[in-house]
Amino acid sequence: MNFGKNVQILRKMANMTQEELAEKMNVSRQTVSKWELGAVLPELEKLLELCDGFNCTVDQLLRGDMDYSNKAYSDIKIVTVEPFRYISYAVISCEPEEDAIAHVEGWAKHLGIENPYIIGWDFPQVSQEQKNVFHMRGYGAALVLTDEQTPTSLDVEIKSQDRQNYITITLEEVQDAGEFEIIPNAYKALLTYMAINGIKAKHDPEILSCYEHEYFDDNGIKFMDIFIAVE
Repeated sequence: MNFGKNVQILRKMANMTQEELAEKMNVSRQTVSKWELGAVLPELEKLLELCDGFNCTVDQLLRGDMDYSNKAYSDIKIVTVEPFRYISYAVISCEPEEDAIAHVEGWAKHLGIENPYIIGWDFPQVSQEQKNVFHMRGYGAALVLTDEQTPTSLDVEIKSQDRQNYITITLEEVQDAGEFEIIPNAYKALLTYMAINGIKAKHDPEILSCYEHEYFDDNGIKFMDIFIAVE
């Protein structure tokens, strides 16, 4: 049972101290401490109040794994992304990330861009047959353009989006072997934080609702920033 650990994680995501949670729940701080240590479980009424306050289900609170404290994750924050233009390419395949990014990297090379800023995102336009029988997925990648870069030699549509707020988290020291666990958990951490703090996702066809940006530091360590558009 993960109840105690989950209460502590959700409390911290809500930027609350044990005293503040105790006051909200009308219990003592020692009671909250015992909850988080897993020493006692709350009565059903208090359990339901906790679920309402943290916007989760009883099953998620009691048995879910909300441990997003892996050292790979940075603090969650909201940033403003300035307007930008981009050209994009989407593909459905067994390795869509590699295929889409390689295609966009080819554009960058063709345009003579030495350090391209490339972003990517999953997309759901995949049939059940493609997904279940052929194990295919969909992925889109985009080359972000500077004001000086105009790909007139490419037969592609230049898209743009206005200034937009995103909630973001950075994955540190991302390793290929662990990406299928670390990246989904990063999205879960963002969505959980949003639910607890009443932050609404923004869905607008004129903006990218979510995307990822992968890069390396001077020591060759891979990082990834994950963004979700918010109201």
